[in-house]
Amino acid sequence: MKKTAFYDIHLNLGAKMTAFAGYEMPVQYTGVTKEHLAVRDSVGVFDVSHMGEFIVEGKGAQAFLQYVCSNDISKLTPGKAQYNFLPNGKGGVVDDLIVYQLDENRYLLVVNAGNIQKDWDWLHQHSKNFEITLEDQSDTTSLLAIQGPHALKAMQSLTDISLNTLPFYGHATGTFANYPNVLVATTGYTGAGGIEIYFPKKNSTAIWNAVMESGKDFGIVPVGLAARDTLRLEMGYCLYGNELNDTTSPIAAGLGWVAKPETECIDAETLQIDKREGTRQKLVGFIVQERGIPRKDYAIKDMADRLVGYVTSGTQSPSLSKGIGLAYVDTQVLSQNTALFVSIRNKNLPIDIVKTPFI
Repeated sequence: MKKTAFYDIHLNLGAKMTAFAGYEMPVQYTGVTKEHLAVRDSVGVFDVSHMGEFIVEGKGAQAFLQYVCSNDISKLTPGKAQYNFLPNGKGGVVDDLIVYQLDENRYLLVVNAGNIQKDWDWLHQHSKNFEITLEDQSDTTSLLAIQGPHALKAMQSLTDISLNTLPFYGHATGTFANYPNVLVATTGYTGAGGIEIYFPKKNSTAIWNAVMESGKDFGIVPVGLAARDTLRLEMGYCLYGNELNDTTSPIAAGLGWVAKPETECIDAETLQIDKREGTRQKLVGFIVQERGIPRKDYAIKDMADRLVGYVTSGTQSPSLSKGIGLAYVDTQVLSQNTALFVSIRNKNLPIDIVKTPFI
């Protein structure tokens, strides 16, 4: 198992550790609900250094990314970032990712930890006809997500970057905690606002200590993967391996907004057909009407006890104190506006289909 540069810090803070995507990662420190609400109400810091970072550089970088990514890369400018997915040529998804334009011909791709090798192989496979170089910086880069409504105020004293002027999905490179060349981005996956910072692994302990000290007056707490998941689920954000995979249509997952018709990407025709004609199932958010916590792969049923869908992600929402989830449900059933249920411990509990985010 790999360890991030913050492993000893996690142990000293009493974190409960678990294996995740080939790394030993903190699941929680003081409790999921407490950590979750700290991010919603104030500020928390996540070690997400297990994520993958690739550099794509060269005259053909934009054309290459326009081909392998779903979104319109030509809309990016230096200092902007963009959510994307990698179509797999079979109607599914290799991975979802964020693309940062660093310079005219230089981009940073941030991919999911469990897909680093898979994504790297996929990009190499399709790079041969483009004038680019690829560099994997995953093992030399640390990444902290500092999230919450007070995150910008808590971190401003550490950097020469004006955090309040960074637009959503913007980024800038500057000094942070007296270290140069730190990339600061407003691309967190919690819906609570804040920043993510990318920096060389060798500076990890000093930067962690500076972040915790600067956030002390704002009640900053370390946050584990469990709360990261409940936070993203309250926002209705997709997670690869749950809502997205190699066989599920990204259009069914609600990602039509990042499948641009202007681009000639892999699977372009299939994506546009799915957008135009619809898909057999559709990803929806739901709230359990009675007491019960939905979990991944639980059945969604209709009044006749027929299987009409399945849960992809579920939890007890710390913000709502209710069971919430995402599920793929047959589109025809959804159009009939019929009563639906989630099967929890052999009991069918009624659910309300709702628009996300949940909060």
